[in-house]
Amino acid sequence: MDVLAYTISEACASTRTGKTALYAAIHNGELRAVKRGRRTLILVSDLEEWLSRLPSVEPKTTNPQTPR
Repeated sequence: MDVLAYTISEACASTRTGKTALYAAIHNGELRAVKRGRRTLILVSDLEEWLSRLPSVEPKTTNPQTPR
């Protein structure tokens, strides 16, 4: 059976993200969350979309004449 939604703790473990970052993304409107009773759930599709919108890490360029 495929997983359709994660709890906050499961989403954190799945994405290797802290609770503070997830809650901040929810409160900023960057990540959609739904409620089922008292439980906050994040749909897998919303989590994947949020991750795809995160900025890329640009490689640092080094000056070839500067020693490391």
